[in-house]
Amino acid sequence: MAAAQSSLSPFFSSFHSINLKGDANGLGLLSLKRKQLQFLKVPSGYRARAQAAASADCNGVGIPTNWYNLIADLPVKPPPPLNPRTFEPVKPKDLAPLFPDELIKQEVSDERFIEIPEEVLDVYRLWRPTPLIRAKRLEKLLGTPARIYYKYEGVSPAGSHKPNTSVPQAWYNAKAGVKKVVTETGAGQWGSALAFASCLFNLECEVWQVRASYDQKPYRKLMMQTWGAKVHPSPSEITEAGRKILQSDPFSPGSLGIAISEAVEVAATNPDTKYCLGSVLNHVLLHQTVIGEECIKQMEAFGETPDMIIGCTGGGSNFGGLCFPFIREKLNGKMNPLIKAVEPAACPSLTKGVYAYDYGDTAGMTPLMKMHTLGHDFIPDPIHAGGLRYHGMAPLISHVYELGLMEAISIPQTECFEGAIQFARSEGLIPAPEPTHAIAAAIREALHCKETGESKVILMAMCGHGHFDLSSYDTFLQGKLVDLSFNEEKIQASLAKIPQLAS
Repeated sequence: MAAAQSSLSPFFSSFHSINLKGDANGLGLLSLKRKQLQFLKVPSGYRARAQAAASADCNGVGIPTNWYNLIADLPVKPPPPLNPRTFEPVKPKDLAPLFPDELIKQEVSDERFIEIPEEVLDVYRLWRPTPLIRAKRLEKLLGTPARIYYKYEGVSPAGSHKPNTSVPQAWYNAKAGVKKVVTETGAGQWGSALAFASCLFNLECEVWQVRASYDQKPYRKLMMQTWGAKVHPSPSEITEAGRKILQSDPFSPGSLGIAISEAVEVAATNPDTKYCLGSVLNHVLLHQTVIGEECIKQMEAFGETPDMIIGCTGGGSNFGGLCFPFIREKLNGKMNPLIKAVEPAACPSLTKGVYAYDYGDTAGMTPLMKMHTLGHDFIPDPIHAGGLRYHGMAPLISHVYELGLMEAISIPQTECFEGAIQFARSEGLIPAPEPTHAIAAAIREALHCKETGESKVILMAMCGHGHFDLSSYDTFLQGKLVDLSFNEEKIQASLAKIPQLAS
């Protein structure tokens, strides 16, 4: 049993003192005082809009009042996270430096349903329920007998599925008296979602954005700043974790693992600050199940049952959010869809990684989690789907994959953008680079149905729009987009550094 790799952990507190009071963005314009933003209880203007939205349910379906916890129905429970010092299962108190009590309870809960607080529902009603749309024009373009449906999460204020969890995370932190939350973000969907939720609940918000995406997607940064967040490129000089990376590679493109290390370091060293995560953890996937719960009822309203469910996977939150309620129905014998995760060929944790205990971040500050991983210090190439550039897969999704309840494939980014153009020119919506992976896989399946004559029902997760990702489309349309595939030698070197635990 190897010793824990790093002393940088929420379980230890020997960090250098860090002054984070400066405005790293150089923004003198954000002079609004936080006390002027008293939104802990959603203001009447928002509430009025929410009440109006509630009377206009999508596809005749309302918002779920409970989140669904798949762990309650699994035949084999997932392996617990481990304390990196003792290698014993993590106790709730171990997570206290990072999360408020209610989120810790949700993280370790085995209850089947957890009630959604009314204050969270008030905000959800601004955009939920989200539409389930049949892609008839895409079907016609492809000439397929398949029926393609997509659950569209791009109608949220942040333009993606991420507010489904940022809103409850911000609310639980505010309720616990937390003053500030910190996080990482890849493409920026999660960072903008947390910035949005934080301003509603009077929280300061600080975000470390993966350097490659920080440079590629400036308008995501501006969204976060508009909602009052501070944004830093990662790796940064602000944290010990960032400085170590920059010392070894001054031009590092960054990764979600590095950005997580930076945010966790700040949370672990400041008692009034907590950490929020946009994917991977159980409570995050729990909050996202509003997607699948709505979708089950919407499919029923259409008189359809999916034969196949497809979603992109990076950390796994939008995939789990859509699929977990359907897996429940599958386990109960009510339907039997093929469930397929799609990941980028340049970062294929499910299809090329190993199932082992590993850190969730690069510096080794998090608990050890049993997951499909490429190694915690693996830095993916800077593909345009920044939200999928993560070395590991959510432990719960990894466990479901091991149980044989789902499949996984990887697709290179040029094929994904080809599918995105077909989708945009038929359905009208410009997808974010992440869900283009699901679109490409759905097109593959639809064309297969064209060959066989099968009229399968394909359900697809469309987790966000690409309005702030147009530089990626520009690269593709100019013929400059190239496929970046994983480097076997690079992955093997990374896998060699995974902690070796006794079986």
